Amino acid sequence: MWPSTRWDCRAPTEMVASLTQALGAFVAGLRPEAIPEAARAVARMGFTDALGCMLAGASEPVVGLLHGVLGDGGGVEASLLLGEGRASAPVAACVNATAAHALDYDDVAQRGHPSTVLVPAILAEAEALGADGLSMVAAYVAGYEVWAELVRHDAGYHHEKGWHPTGLFGTVAAAAACAKLHGLDAGGCATAIALGASQAGGLVANFGSMAKPFHAGRAAQSGLLSARLARAGMTASPDAIEHPRGFLRAVSPEGKLDDLSPSPGFGREWRIVSGGLSIKKYPICFFAHRIADAALDLVQEARPDPAAIARIEASVSRPHAGVLRNAQPQTGLEAKFSAQFAVAAALTAGWVGLRELTDEFVQRPEVQSLMSRATVLPSDDIDPNLPGYARADHVTLIMADGTRLESPRIHRPRGHAEKPLGEGELQAKFEDCLASVSLAHRAAPLFARLQRLDELRSSHDLAATATNMSSAV
Repeated sequence: MWPSTRWDCRAPTEMVASLTQALGAFVAGLRPEAIPEAARAVARMGFTDALGCMLAGASEPVVGLLHGVLGDGGGVEASLLLGEGRASAPVAACVNATAAHALDYDDVAQRGHPSTVLVPAILAEAEALGADGLSMVAAYVAGYEVWAELVRHDAGYHHEKGWHPTGLFGTVAAAAACAKLHGLDAGGCATAIALGASQAGGLVANFGSMAKPFHAGRAAQSGLLSARLARAGMTASPDAIEHPRGFLRAVSPEGKLDDLSPSPGFGREWRIVSGGLSIKKYPICFFAHRIADAALDLVQEARPDPAAIARIEASVSRPHAGVLRNAQPQTGLEAKFSAQFAVAAALTAGWVGLRELTDEFVQRPEVQSLMSRATVLPSDDIDPNLPGYARADHVTLIMADGTRLESPRIHRPRGHAEKPLGEGELQAKFEDCLASVSLAHRAAPLFARLQRLDELRSSHDLAATATNMSSAV
C-alpha cells in the first residue's frame, strides 16, 4: 500500500498528458517544506551512506586516475571528496560519484544505486549555488521520485539487456535534482530531464572494472550539465521520455512497456517512503548479498572447517548468476561480482568486508581453493515482486564425509529496505568507512551534521565540518 501522504505541488501532474512534461511539472512544483519527515529521513540516510562510501573510496586508483585526466575543470566551485581540493561543479560531481561507487558499498533502490549519483551531483551544484540543506533534501527527493517513476513503466530486467540501471536512470534523476536546485520552471525541468535522457548509459559488460564506478560519475556529471544547459536555453524534445523512439523504449529489455502516461500515483504518493533504501552490509554486488548472508549464517551455526568442505553450491537467480560472472576472480574489483568469492570470503574470514576486498586476500591459496570448489546453481523461480531475483537464495556445503549443511533460505538480505539495519548500524558503517582511510576522528561530527542536513543554512557547512580531512586527490 502507498502511504497516504500526498505531494504538495503547484501544478498537479495528473493533468499533464506527456510523461516528460509531468516529470518536469512535479520537480518544479515540489515544495521543500511540504516533504514529510519520513521522506526527509530517507534522504538523510542516502546522503550519509553515499558520503561515507565516497570517502572510503577516495583512495581507489580509478579516482586518482579520473581526477588526473579531468583536472579542476577550470573552476573551484565545489569541493573534491569534502577535502581541500576544489574543482568545477561538473568535475566534482564526476569524481565524487565515481569515488562513492568505487567500492560497490553504496545503497540500493529502484534497481540501481540512487544515492551514489544523486548525492555527489546535488552536493556539487549546491556548493556552486550556495543552497541550504533543505533545498538539497528536496533535490534528492525530486531525483528519487523521477527515478522511481521511470522504473515503474518497465517490468523488464535491464541488466539482461546489458544496461547498468544506475547509469541509465541516474542520469535523468540527477538532471531532475539539479534542475530543482536551480529553481527551473516546469518547462525547464522537463528540458533538463530530456537532455539527461540523451546522455544516459552504462554497460553490464564493464562490471568488475574501473568503468563501473565511472558510470555513476558520468551520470552525476551529465545530470548536472543537463540542468545547466536547460537553464542556459538549450532545447530538447518535450516527449523525449515516452516518444516511440524515446528513452524508455530505447532502453527497454523486452519492449513490453505499459501506458507511458504518468502513473496514477505519480504526483500524489511518496515512493521514496514506500521504496526506501537498502543499505549494503558488504562491499560487493548487491546480488551476492543473500548468499553472503547464507554463508555467514552457516559459519555462525555450524562453524565448518573450510579444509573439510568438498563442494559448495550457491543458488541464485539465473539473471543474477549472469552478473556474478567471475568464477575465479584474481582482483578485488573482479571479486565484487563473484558468487564464489562471496561464499569463500564468508567461510574463510567470517566476514565480507573492506579488508577482504583486496587483491591480496582474493589471491590467498585457501580462498582460491574454496572458490574452485564452489558451483553456482541458477534458479528460474523468480520473485514476482523483485524483478531479476529468485524467491530465495541459499548455500549448501557438502563436507568431505558426505554431510550436507544447508543454510536458511534468504528472501531479503540484511540491510534491505524490508529488513533494515538495526539501530546504530548505519553509524557503525559510516565510522568504519572513514576509519578505513584514517579519518575516524572526523566520523562523529560529520555523521551528526548529516543527521541534521535539512537544518543546515548552507551546503558549505558539510565541507566545513570536514576541514583538514586529507583528500586522496
